[in-house]
Amino acid sequence: MRVWADCTAAAHPLVLRPIVERLRERGHEVEITTREYGQTVGILERLGLEHTVVGRHGGGSMVRKGSALAGRSAQLTRWARPKHFDLSVAHGSVDLAVVSKTLRIPSAQMQDYEHAGLQRKLAWKAARRVLVPDAIPVEAMVEAGAAEEKLVRYPGLKEDYYLADFEPSPRVLSDLGLPELGISSDRMDDRVLVVVRPPPETSEYHAQNDLYEGVLDRLADAEAAIAVLIPRTDAQRAEAEGRADPSLVVPAEAIDAQSLIAYADLVVSAGGTMNREAVALGTPVRTIFTGELGAVDAKLMADGLLLPLDNPAGLELSKRTSPAGVQNPRDASFLVDGILGAVEA
Repeated sequence: MRVWADCTAAAHPLVLRPIVERLRERGHEVEITTREYGQTVGILERLGLEHTVVGRHGGGSMVRKGSALAGRSAQLTRWARPKHFDLSVAHGSVDLAVVSKTLRIPSAQMQDYEHAGLQRKLAWKAARRVLVPDAIPVEAMVEAGAAEEKLVRYPGLKEDYYLADFEPSPRVLSDLGLPELGISSDRMDDRVLVVVRPPPETSEYHAQNDLYEGVLDRLADAEAAIAVLIPRTDAQRAEAEGRADPSLVVPAEAIDAQSLIAYADLVVSAGGTMNREAVALGTPVRTIFTGELGAVDAKLMADGLLLPLDNPAGLELSKRTSPAGVQNPRDASFLVDGILGAVEA
């Protein structure tokens, strides 16, 4: 069977990597497409996943988003038509949904946030299978446009699946020059390593976030803290670099963020995936996400695994005492079976 996977954001190569590997182990041929957006292409390269780059992100404007969707979908249609795919899969790619509907390719969509905007809802309507964590109520997904008979509800977090075989590498610390700043992999230093993720400013679900700059100010004032900011966009990178703060490290390219999180003492994130990666790896995490709270994060908060941060001044900076490691590894074969069900539907 010929399978097409589309990666449109930085988390998608990570999520789809074990799925692609298992599909290939079962004898299926898989081709991957992506777009120029943030660190998506760089992460595919770091993971060694061969891919074809088609189009780029349209930015925060709805008009530009619509234009980019139309343009990229047209390009992908021309690319995909002669390949005669039997199945397509993505984690929220609207472009893949449009092309799959046009070319009558059975599609499967993964998602772990039920409050996404109109375009995502259209993707769910187009898909034959929609894979979501079982923390999201069926009624919420039905209301968002995913019919109950399409749903494949999986236990745990999506991060539990793609981090199941994860082993942290200390190389990320040296790549970022952190040993020179007092950060070591043996954790015997006194510096507190904090990983920061900015808000998803170009996403439909993004809300105004004043906490983010306050967190950077708080970290700059703390002598013991070394922060690594993983930007989503070039503009966020430029703004962070413009602070000229020697204790704020901004990677110039895609890095092994999962290893960095495993060695960190704390994660402060305005997004979703990095929050949940921290939970999956047992790293303390504070969320400054200001969009509508999803069911997955609500459950993590109720379980005390994800803590909201309302005031940056109250951010506690201390050395972590618990060891890093994957907390609840899960076999991605369960997800593959659900995705293959789209062909049979």
